[in-house]
Amino acid sequence: MKIYFTALLSAFALTFALTAALMPLLRRLKAGQYILGYVKEHKSKSGTPTMGGLAFITAFIAAAIIFYRFGDKTVNLTLITVAGFMLVGFLDDFLKIYRKENEGLKPYQKIIFQLAIAVIAAVYCYVNGITKLYVPFGGGFSFDIYWGIIPLVLFVFLASVNCVNLTDGLDGLAGGTSLAYLAVFGVILATGGNSSANLCFIAVGALSAFLLFNVNKAGIFMGDTGSLALGGLIACVTVFSGNTLFLPVIGIMFVISGISVIVQVIYYKRTGRRVFLMAPLHHHFQMKGYTECKISYAYALITALIGIICLLFM
Repeated sequence: MKIYFTALLSAFALTFALTAALMPLLRRLKAGQYILGYVKEHKSKSGTPTMGGLAFITAFIAAAIIFYRFGDKTVNLTLITVAGFMLVGFLDDFLKIYRKENEGLKPYQKIIFQLAIAVIAAVYCYVNGITKLYVPFGGGFSFDIYWGIIPLVLFVFLASVNCVNLTDGLDGLAGGTSLAYLAVFGVILATGGNSSANLCFIAVGALSAFLLFNVNKAGIFMGDTGSLALGGLIACVTVFSGNTLFLPVIGIMFVISGISVIVQVIYYKRTGRRVFLMAPLHHHFQMKGYTECKISYAYALITALIGIICLLFM
């Protein structure tokens, strides 16, 4: 346990220092967030420094390198994958700032980049025999899907990355929910002696420090730089440990974000009416009068509680 706490605290300190240094630099570069016109509640946030993910993802990778020293190929691939998604997100954020609008990469461009990374992860799982799936609440029961792991991993990576990205819509929402998920998952992996457990705790330390700057009222946003990387990390530690089926359970709030958008779009195209006041769902709650703090707290708390229940039935 000592190594876990040491890694967590190291990531916390490094993220705090990097974020504090990055914020004034982003302000000088005028790397501020452009807010969509129809999100009236967020008008005051326009110009808030974005791309904060550079700080906590860089700190996460640096701390992981220090404590692992490239001794585990699964950990190595996880770090490469997270870095890859961070670069895709950075390019998206950069284009938004450069063009001074809220559109960066085209949707198809994002999917191509994301799919390319996901293919590598899927092939890795198949080649290395990571084809068994543990069943939530199954008491350790698992079954093997063999080559079926390839399409499943592709779907999980694309879904995870984009659902976390959709959840990044309120101060501290994606960061707090991801922190809860990774904290619980770190315990799950640690109890099984999985080498990726430390990655989860390192991420918890990094996110804890970043949230000091990101909770309402946020002084910096993680941007796609951070949210895509977080989605990639969550997918990696879940899929590479054989716990893929746990993701939609513990990560239910991410799933809800994605489903609410899909339902809203399909229903509106067919009927011209909306199911929610605004999608993703957290914006619906916001328009109902709930504060950003309450919504972010509820998302993180629900994630943590479901994760604890999963732990009790392992």
